[in-house]
Amino acid sequence: MILKKHFQAILVVLFLITVTTVKAEVDNLHAFIPGSYQQILTDTNNQPFMLVVWSITCPSCLKDMSLIKELHQAHPDFKIIMLAADDLAASPQIASILKKSDLTTLENWVYADENTQKLQYEIDPKWYGELPRTYFFDSTHQREGFSGVLSRQDYEARLVKLKN
Repeated sequence: MILKKHFQAILVVLFLITVTTVKAEVDNLHAFIPGSYQQILTDTNNQPFMLVVWSITCPSCLKDMSLIKELHQAHPDFKIIMLAADDLAASPQIASILKKSDLTTLENWVYADENTQKLQYEIDPKWYGELPRTYFFDSTHQREGFSGVLSRQDYEARLVKLKN
């Protein structure tokens, strides 16, 4: 009987540790609402950066996570911002994927408005929502957007161009 009580207590402790860890990971996600895009531009004033729009339901996006990690490791001073085009309710899954991909140190956002088309339009009126979508911003915030999978060489060429 004593063993059973200890086992239950251990299970409760493990559950609380898991819940606390997931909550901490979810807390690292910024809510992307109308105006957030402008906030990102303001916060990255005179700094080139890359915005990667992805989703937990996009196989190509998930496959690219290891490449994004490699790029971040190769260019640690270059700002990479991740934006999950998923509902805010998917935050635990998003946080889990980011943790598994070792991308939690990047700036991470998640759609937090029901009108996702409005958010999408705010980012780029010419974008129809296809994923993955990657934007490369120079220091004056002139941007170049690409839909679909990019090769390592494509990323590297654009990053070198932005750094010069």
